[in-house]
Amino acid sequence: MHHQPVLKNRRTLLERAEKFISDIYFTDCNLRGRLFGDTHPLESISVFLSEKRIPYSDAVQQSFQPCKVGDAFGPTWWTCWFKVVLKIPEAWRGKEVHLRWESDGEGMVWRDQQPVQGLTKEGEKTSYVLTECLKDSEPRGITLYVELACNGLFGAGQGCMIAAPDPNGKFTLQKAELVVFNRDVRELLTDFEMLVDIVKMLGEGEQRGFQALFTANEMVNLCDPADPSSFAAARSLAHKFFAQKNGESQHVVHAMGHCHTDSAWLWPYEETIRKCARSWVTVIRLMEKNPEFVFTCSQFWLPDTFGYSAQLPQIMKGCGISRFLTQKLSWNLVNTFPHSTFFWEGIDGSLVLTHFPPGNSYGMNGKVEDLINTVKNNKDKGRANHSAVLFGFGDGGGGPTQLMLDRLQRVQDTDCLPKVQMSSPDVLFSQLESDSSLLCTWVGELFLELHNGTYTTQAKIKLGNRQCEALLHDIEVSSCLALCKRDGFKYPACKLQELWRLLLLNQFHDVIPGSCIEMVVEDALQYYDEIRTAGSRLLFAACESLGSAPGKVAGSNIAVLNTLPWERTEVISLPAEDTQTRLALVKVPSVGVAQVTETAKPKDSVSVTMMVDGTIIMENGLLKATIDQTGRLMSLLLLQADRETISEGYLGNQFALFDDVPLYWDAWDVMDYHLQTRKPAVEVIEPAKVVRSGGLQGSISFSLRISGKSTIKQEILLDACCPYIKFNTQVDWEESHKFLKVEFPVQVRSPNATYEIQFGHLQRPTHRNTSWDWARFEVWGHKWADLSEHGFGVALLNDSKYGYSIHENIMTLSLLRAPKAPDANADMGSHNFTYALMPHTGLFQDASVIQYAYNLNFPLHVFHGVIAEPWSAFSVNCPAVILETIKQAESRENALLIRLYESHGSSVTTTLSTSLPIQEAWHCDLLERPDSSIPMSKTSSGISLTFKPFQIRSLLLIIQ
Repeated sequence: MHHQPVLKNRRTLLERAEKFISDIYFTDCNLRGRLFGDTHPLESISVFLSEKRIPYSDAVQQSFQPCKVGDAFGPTWWTCWFKVVLKIPEAWRGKEVHLRWESDGEGMVWRDQQPVQGLTKEGEKTSYVLTECLKDSEPRGITLYVELACNGLFGAGQGCMIAAPDPNGKFTLQKAELVVFNRDVRELLTDFEMLVDIVKMLGEGEQRGFQALFTANEMVNLCDPADPSSFAAARSLAHKFFAQKNGESQHVVHAMGHCHTDSAWLWPYEETIRKCARSWVTVIRLMEKNPEFVFTCSQFWLPDTFGYSAQLPQIMKGCGISRFLTQKLSWNLVNTFPHSTFFWEGIDGSLVLTHFPPGNSYGMNGKVEDLINTVKNNKDKGRANHSAVLFGFGDGGGGPTQLMLDRLQRVQDTDCLPKVQMSSPDVLFSQLESDSSLLCTWVGELFLELHNGTYTTQAKIKLGNRQCEALLHDIEVSSCLALCKRDGFKYPACKLQELWRLLLLNQFHDVIPGSCIEMVVEDALQYYDEIRTAGSRLLFAACESLGSAPGKVAGSNIAVLNTLPWERTEVISLPAEDTQTRLALVKVPSVGVAQVTETAKPKDSVSVTMMVDGTIIMENGLLKATIDQTGRLMSLLLLQADRETISEGYLGNQFALFDDVPLYWDAWDVMDYHLQTRKPAVEVIEPAKVVRSGGLQGSISFSLRISGKSTIKQEILLDACCPYIKFNTQVDWEESHKFLKVEFPVQVRSPNATYEIQFGHLQRPTHRNTSWDWARFEVWGHKWADLSEHGFGVALLNDSKYGYSIHENIMTLSLLRAPKAPDANADMGSHNFTYALMPHTGLFQDASVIQYAYNLNFPLHVFHGVIAEPWSAFSVNCPAVILETIKQAESRENALLIRLYESHGSSVTTTLSTSLPIQEAWHCDLLERPDSSIPMSKTSSGISLTFKPFQIRSLLLIIQ
């Protein structure tokens, strides 16, 4: 009796199985070569090109010209509309018939005036199912339209994915035909693929891997690719293997279809709309065919944002969100984050259950590798036995495919792999919550140790964001005051919502970081301009309602608005009556208005004196600054304490240029080695000279050459009654892969520096003891950073910058970068920005650093009008509490939404006072839902409120 030889050579058996399903080798005789059967040409194909993205109803009315496979279309960002006329051969009755379509662009199939499926080669969607089994009753002749975007899934980078787009790109139609699709071959291929992957992933040390190997080998023996009747026996072997179940303790994978779609990135906002359409319609078809399939399209998570603020847990909890998911910290360059499932604690103590899918991706493919990595990489083994697997093409859309679903279906409960169940976020997090007693807690920010350059890239986007945030805030405040004080004023709710949505659209994680193509930057800057233009009109209308006597009036009929919740005494510029700028010292009450009187005098005037050696001394009774001819601070004396700010032997306001060549992610990354390339900017174009010699304001100016192409012009200002010295800066920037910073070596020694974040602040080390410290060589902050020792400190304020580095005693503000991808012209041109240095005694909280940083970013508004007497709408009697927001409530016109937060990191009680006619008051959450469980304490002087450190509170005030 003849027996087959028993082979044990793992390599030959594995490669035999691989070649049997290869799409490269032996396709004339292997199984892969039988996936498609007969083909048939289309009856006709014609095309219409459009520079714009036009709707289907317009496209089908156009004149179409004949075309053929192999033709190329373009240029980049144009749209090709193809009219496809086909006729299915009668001989294909009972067959599954596809339109096979391959091109370099992203396509959408339209049938009977409806979008039916996306076609994207990079997203493994290259065929449209015309019929799963051709019946007599089905039409043979069909006309389809294919809308083809002249860009790929990841845009149109010239040479590599993140390169600037090729504006003249051509996109080829590589295949367009009818084909018979052999479903039984596809099913068997999937069986083989999963078995081969199990062999490779388990390696030689696992018995189960060899079982998969010999199963696959025996299937090859049984399967004759030319004889479909042999497939059943082979599939039976595969089914037997997959049906061998796990034990009860096996890890459970919650598989969720996912389609991460960037609002804009390597393509413009407008193309994202079509990306969503292509992806969503394809998903809908998959859900119709696979009832168990769950697709997630959720804002409960932020899978691709470049780090997460320590205030986010409280904000989420205030919106009713108690769960959070991301995977981005798996990109850390230096340290491996220690948890997969944990509680994340914010700076106020709020906790949210957080899950990082251990597979470290939001775009998995349902392969064995994804499942095994999910178990292997789980950092909470023994504490959490459930994990998410998010499958589907992402970033540029695309989403899941039928093949991904088929892969996961094979191994729902297969020995050696985790259990797989189609699931939803709610099911996953409910399981994690039910067994969370052993989970660890991470306190503070989730800092991404990568993409540090995005704090600085595209400075005009950063400036637009900061300015428009402040403008919309001020419109809300002034409109609320006008609403309560002037009959007939209508709060501009609809327009404000429109402007806020434009602003928030730009806060997407590849737009506000500046990691997008030039076309997106242009759109973003246009949106900021629209906000500024429309917002200025709204602010003017509100201010006009608060005053009177519109039109040309005398200087005494000038009023000023303060939108911040504390009294401010500042020097302002008045509307010029001639070429000479006029200044005035004003005192304006908290959230209120006052008349300008040009006779007000400061306690100490400003003096500016040029010495014989060319140095300049500026003094205002609070500060005394000595500045050399290159504009550098030789000395900054805090007069009250007789304390020097600048380190002995060093100079402040020192500009420095660094080489800035990252490993790959150009607009995203600045690497630690850039710190070794520091070059001070010291070449003087125009030495420091006195511009304004004193009185209410003193100023000097100078200019420097950064390089042969770039220059800096700066005006240093010192105002009366102002505790900081201000640096108004203009940079003409034409660099390539350079990084510009400004440095202040200060006489402060502290192991930690403090940085403002949303609704609070946090500390980061100034040393590099550990790898976690070193990875924070470039960090983010908002309006200020502070370095303090006991009794003395220095704050660095700014009006539009977000990148900082404070190492030992050197405070550095990042100013401009010059990456060349994905925007080849990123940051080129002229930039204007302001920063300031504020030495202080005591704690920065007690020195009002937080308030002065607000003042720098929220200037007083001067307008024509008559104010009978100064009045304040709101005030808070505790300096730790910031009244951050005053706006009309979303749900009712006769209510104001008031939002406050504790800014010092202390537990306090304060009183909110108002002169407005308030009928009743309610606590509410961040979505403005009233919360009757929190008692409202009213006193004769106002509403009494208690705060824990960094707590945010929201109130609904019903106005009479």
